[in-house]
Amino acid sequence: MTQLETLVQQARSWIAQDPDAETVSELDNLINSADEAGLSERFGQRIGFGTAGLRGLLGAGPNRMNRVLVSQAAAGIAKYLKGNFDDPSVVIGYDARKNSDVFAKDSAEIFAGFGVRAFLFPELAATPLVAYAVRNLGASAGVMVTASHNPPGDNGYKVYDHTGSQIISPMDSEIAKHIDEFAKSGLVSDLVRSDSFLEVPTSVRSGYAQSVSGLLNKHSTRKDIKIVYSAMHGVGASFIEEIFDLAGLKTPTQVASQREPDGKFPTVVFPNPEEPGAMDESMATASMHNADLVLVNDPDADRLAVAFKKADGSYQQLTGDQLGLILGEEMAARASREGIAGSLACSIVSSSALGKVAAHYGFGFEQTLTGFKWVSRVPNLIFGYEEALGYCVDWNQVRDKDGLSAAVIVADIASALAEQGYTLGDQLEKLMQRYGYFSTGQISIRVTDLNVISNIMQNLRNNPPAQIAGVDVLFQDLNQSSGSLPATDALKFSLTDGRTVIVRPSGTEPKLKCYLQAVSDSDNKSRLLLEELEASMRKILI
Repeated sequence: MTQLETLVQQARSWIAQDPDAETVSELDNLINSADEAGLSERFGQRIGFGTAGLRGLLGAGPNRMNRVLVSQAAAGIAKYLKGNFDDPSVVIGYDARKNSDVFAKDSAEIFAGFGVRAFLFPELAATPLVAYAVRNLGASAGVMVTASHNPPGDNGYKVYDHTGSQIISPMDSEIAKHIDEFAKSGLVSDLVRSDSFLEVPTSVRSGYAQSVSGLLNKHSTRKDIKIVYSAMHGVGASFIEEIFDLAGLKTPTQVASQREPDGKFPTVVFPNPEEPGAMDESMATASMHNADLVLVNDPDADRLAVAFKKADGSYQQLTGDQLGLILGEEMAARASREGIAGSLACSIVSSSALGKVAAHYGFGFEQTLTGFKWVSRVPNLIFGYEEALGYCVDWNQVRDKDGLSAAVIVADIASALAEQGYTLGDQLEKLMQRYGYFSTGQISIRVTDLNVISNIMQNLRNNPPAQIAGVDVLFQDLNQSSGSLPATDALKFSLTDGRTVIVRPSGTEPKLKCYLQAVSDSDNKSRLLLEELEASMRKILI
C-alpha cells in the first residue's frame, strides 16, 4: 500500500465517525484530489494532550481541532474522572471562537453519557469564570473551550483539576493515556450521549461578579477617571460592565468595533494585546475620548493589557512586567496592612523585581516554571503573575490568571493615584526608585516549521555561547531538574554583570521566545544594557 493509499484509508475511517459536514467535506476534497501533502498534514501526527490541554488549527483529522478530536478528549477525561472520583462532576465553558459552543455541547453530552455530572454554561463564559465555577460548585474538573489569544483559525480545550488550577502531571499524562486508548480502539460515533447535563446556575456568574467587584481598596479615596475598554472581539465586555457597575466605578467607554464577540476577529491580525497593532483601535478610541486609562482583555478575558495617558497627552502601554510590579506592590501592601501571610510568585521568565517587593513586605517569594498551572500552585498566594499579561489577584476565588479582576484593581489604583494628581507612570517610577530599574524585553520568532525551533534549541544546547554582549556567561540547561524546579525545555544564560537570558519554545504557539532582563540604578542605563543584550541575542538566534 502506498503512502497516499494509507492516508486515504485513515481519512475514510475518520469520516465514518465524524458528525461535522464541514470537516467531512474537507477530507472528501483532499481524497478526491489525491492531495497527499494535505492528508499528511492532517494525519501525519496528532495534537498532543498536555498541560495546556489541546490547542491547534481548526480542521479535519487528528492534527486539527474538530468534533472527533474533542469527543475523544471528552471520553478520555470522563474515563479518568470515573476512575478517580466516587461522584465525578465537570464544569464546561466556552468562548466565541468558531465551534466553541459545539465542542462544549459535545463534551457535555459525552460526559453525561459516561455518568459524569456535567454543568454547561448557558452562554459565553470568561476563562476565569470557569476556574471560579470549579471551586464554587465543588466539581472534580473543569473544561474551557478556548484558544485564548491564538490566531482566528485556532481553537483549544483547557482542563482544570478539582482545585480550579490548570492540570499538571500526572493528571495530564493519565488523561492523555485514556484519550489515546479510546482513539485507537473506540469510535466517536459509538459513544453514548445524553442530554441529562445541567446548566451552570446563574448564581455562579453573579457570585463571581460580586467577588470581583469587592476587590476595591477599602482605604482609597478615588477620583472619577475616563477609562476606555476593549474586549478584543471576545467575551469580556458584558462582564466588565457588570463588575464596574457593582463596584461603583464609572462604566468604561467600550471600543465599539471590538465590543461584540466575533471569532473572526475582523479588526486584528492576532487577537493578542502583546502583538504589534492589536491595541491600535483602543488607543484611537482613547485619544478620541481623551481617556486617562486603557484596559484591554484578550478574547477569553484571562489576560490584561494596560496603557495610561502621559502628561503630553500620548499613551504609554505598560509591559507585563511593569504592570506586574504595580499590581504586586498593591496586593502586597494590602496583605501587609491586613496582617495576611503568604507569598508572591512569578514565572522564571518574568521580572525578578517582584522578589524585591516580597522582601520589602516580609513575604515569601517563588519563581516557578512558565505557565499559570505552576504559578497558581504556590501556597497562600497573595499575588502571582506572568510577563505575558497574566495576573492572579484573588487566589482564594480564582486559581488562574484573571484579566477581569486585574482590570478592576488597575482601575482602582489609577483612580486613587488620580485623586493625588499622579498616574500609573508616576507610580512605576516611584517603585523603580525603591526596588531598582528592571528593564525586560522579549525576542519572539514565529515559525511555520517547528523543526526550526528544535534546531535552534539543540544548537544552543550543544554550543552555548561563552560570551553574550562581550560579557562572560554561566549556562544552565533547565531540561535538568534544578532545586525546586522540575525539568523544562528552556535554556538560561546568566551574564556576570547580572543580566539574564532565557530561551524556550512557546507552549501554545509556533514560536521561539527569548526573554531578556537587565537591572541598574538608573532607567537609561538599564535600557541601554537591555538594548545591547537584545542586539547580541538577535545575532545568535537569527
